[in-house]
Amino acid sequence: MSCTLSSSNTIAMIHDAVTRQEGPRINGVAKPDEPAQAAQSQRTLPEICYELRGKIDAFLAEDITNDHVLRNVQSQIRVSMGVIEEALRQYGLDHLSLSYNGGKDCLVLLILILACLPTCTNPPSSLGSAAATPSKVPTPPLQPPTSEPAESTSSSQTNKSLPSIYIVSRHPFAEVEEFVERSAQEYNLDLKRYALPMRPALEAYLVDRPAIKAIFLGTRRTDPHGEFLSHFNPTDAGWPQFMRIHPVIDWHYVEIWAFIRHLDIPFCDLYNRGFTSLGGVTDTRPNPALAVGEGASKFRPAYELRDDDEERLGRDS
Repeated sequence: MSCTLSSSNTIAMIHDAVTRQEGPRINGVAKPDEPAQAAQSQRTLPEICYELRGKIDAFLAEDITNDHVLRNVQSQIRVSMGVIEEALRQYGLDHLSLSYNGGKDCLVLLILILACLPTCTNPPSSLGSAAATPSKVPTPPLQPPTSEPAESTSSSQTNKSLPSIYIVSRHPFAEVEEFVERSAQEYNLDLKRYALPMRPALEAYLVDRPAIKAIFLGTRRTDPHGEFLSHFNPTDAGWPQFMRIHPVIDWHYVEIWAFIRHLDIPFCDLYNRGFTSLGGVTDTRPNPALAVGEGASKFRPAYELRDDDEERLGRDS
């Protein structure tokens, strides 16, 4: 399986289809009118994937000369999609899952995964036949998993939801819970929710979904325990056994936000209020580096932070 780029005509056609379906944004979350929302809720996974692929293809086709951050994002996208495609080749979609909690990093990862799935299916009829034959995206050198290559993913597999696990914080924000629910519906996720510590949550998930052999994670290099990870790492001894896949491990904070904002991806409203890393109500507060004035009662949005090392200043854990 290879990840591929559409022709310029195909890019324009798919991108126009996406733009027509997007509604106004309120507090960082798209708010389409009721008819548009009803139509969106009826979309199949292939339709969602091809729309997102159109956005990615259009972005990669842009000739960006005056913004080094966006140029870096284009390079990061190509690397990450190569990792995702390698995972699809090795395991097949039925044996893959996504760890999703509504945060910015796993949101970027979700969009990239879905954008890779058109290589596994025929395009929905609403997009026409031109969308089915994109050109090849370079795949970077990877450290591949040790499992045998999986059979090619069939189009019938991509007509269902994307397997996902949501490990809930002990004291979750209502805004996070709402965004996870809304985005899981929007992107057609088969989301299993576990209000448990991480290890027992993963154990329970693999009992409920025994076919899962590998899980995509939105971990980045600056996250706790992320410094020495590679694209593919088996879980440690004593943990439930599966392959951990880290497609966005080398993305920087500003690149995550440049991707989200350039592609106009809806995100959790807490980020508009100065939160830069989301945990639970008891251990997360707005980032003091984004405070406006001395009273620290008002904060700039998360996407205005520039330094990776300041990302977790609002976290106690």
